[in-house]
Amino acid sequence: MSSTWAGLGQAGLLLLALALVYRPLGDYLHRVFTSTKHWRLEKAVYKIVRADPDSEQHWKTYASGVLGFSFVSVLFLYLLQRIQPLLPLNFGRTVDPAVAFNTAISFVTNTNWQSYVPEGVMGHVVQMAGLTVQNFVSAGVGLAVAIALTRAFVRSKSDRLGNFWVDLTRGTVRVLLPLSFVFAIVLVALGVVQSLKSGVAVTNPDGSSSTIALAPAASQEAIKELGTNGGGIFNANSAHPFENPNSWSNLIQIFLLLVIPVALTRTFGKLVGNTKQGYVLLSVMGALWAGMLAVIWWGETHANGAAARLAGAAMEGKETRFGLAASALFADSTTGTSTGAVNSMHDSFTGLGGFGTLLNMMFGELSPGGVGTGLYSILVMAIIAMFLAGLMVGRTPEYLGKKLGKREVTCSAIAILAMPTVLLIGAGAALLIPGNTDALNNPGAHGFSELLYAYTSASNNNGSAFAGITVTNDWYQSTLGVCMALGRFVPILAVLCLAGSLAAQRKVPETAGTLPTTSPLFATLLAGTVVLVAALTFIPALALGPIAEALA
Repeated sequence: MSSTWAGLGQAGLLLLALALVYRPLGDYLHRVFTSTKHWRLEKAVYKIVRADPDSEQHWKTYASGVLGFSFVSVLFLYLLQRIQPLLPLNFGRTVDPAVAFNTAISFVTNTNWQSYVPEGVMGHVVQMAGLTVQNFVSAGVGLAVAIALTRAFVRSKSDRLGNFWVDLTRGTVRVLLPLSFVFAIVLVALGVVQSLKSGVAVTNPDGSSSTIALAPAASQEAIKELGTNGGGIFNANSAHPFENPNSWSNLIQIFLLLVIPVALTRTFGKLVGNTKQGYVLLSVMGALWAGMLAVIWWGETHANGAAARLAGAAMEGKETRFGLAASALFADSTTGTSTGAVNSMHDSFTGLGGFGTLLNMMFGELSPGGVGTGLYSILVMAIIAMFLAGLMVGRTPEYLGKKLGKREVTCSAIAILAMPTVLLIGAGAALLIPGNTDALNNPGAHGFSELLYAYTSASNNNGSAFAGITVTNDWYQSTLGVCMALGRFVPILAVLCLAGSLAAQRKVPETAGTLPTTSPLFATLLAGTVVLVAALTFIPALALGPIAEALA
């Protein structure tokens, strides 16, 4: 079998698996967030945080819960890293203040950017009690915000969006924990390590001795992908054989990072009372995902470098056990979501392949996006698309029975513009300040792509990297941390403000002039809006980096 057919077979298996779980998982998520019963474990959590699970919150109170919980999480994770020498299983490792600051924000914002070598810096207690815990709850926060926005389309003349503590707890306890438990066992069975040892001593072929690092990898790997987090317990991430030993574990990891964002479109359709609405969103997400997969795959199989042409393939930076096709499939899926896990070195991708991964993130990571973030991001884009349609036909736009006025469009615009603003300002400042370009390991267009990728990844809460850039100085640690925080919480605040405005409205009936939002026309309009916004915003920057490199 040729590598092309093998790659198509893997993509086919992935799509089949997603199709099989789409309806049952989507329906289960619907039941989770509409149930009136509270589990005993959940009641214990509500008692600890002093929350009334039967009360609902105004959008400002809901947003305060998100920000307050996230701030405490950052503080806790920072302190946990700083006191690592006092904790068991620390193996003599310490964490610098700048690294601790960057890492705390990174994991709380679901970015999971890592500017350090995990197996040489983090002890097992920090990995398990700090980083892995945040893998769960940061995904739970995104899921809660998406559900709150969905409720806003359903409610009429209400000032309540639900209860943040209930949504966070249910998403974590009923969805993320049980699925992660099951798939952690599956990954262990496939060869992913799960050990509390620091490493194992081995004798090298030349007779010398060395130590291969070990870690409780399987338990973190499952939620790393399922929660669209991405932070690896080893520096090589999912290219490491202890994290991702074979083609089956690779396919399962890709499945995990896509499954909840995909199923949430079914949940959305169920919550608004029309499953076709979810199918439309899914079709747009799928079209963007498939389109960028074609770009990345083509770029990697038609390399324009002299070395790649002589070798017959662009295999630099890729694992031979995966090859080009599985590397492209993983790269497309991890940048189309907000995951950031990698099974190959994106810095070694061709100009066109690197362009595909960058553009995926610049879409706003809604193809299909992260846990929760993908759904609320594409809903914001849907509102912008309906606003543009209203301008073209000269009538007040509406979406799912809600009028889209000044406040709704303003909130949506803020949610869309937050990421490009912090991205371009951060990257521009890094270029202008003397000495920062010394961190680049490559000159010219590729070096610029490395820097652009770093700020794109941070601002979009992705976490992957063109690892040719060294971001260990205080400037990069602090500015990338600020980009992560602003790229996460400004859109969330705008989305919750939007949700409060929509919930307060009375639903209006459809008329003959209402644009059907379950039609191919609307799907095309929505996809076009996503591409247009990204193109108008980022093409100049992309032209200086990956496009110039691809044309060289």
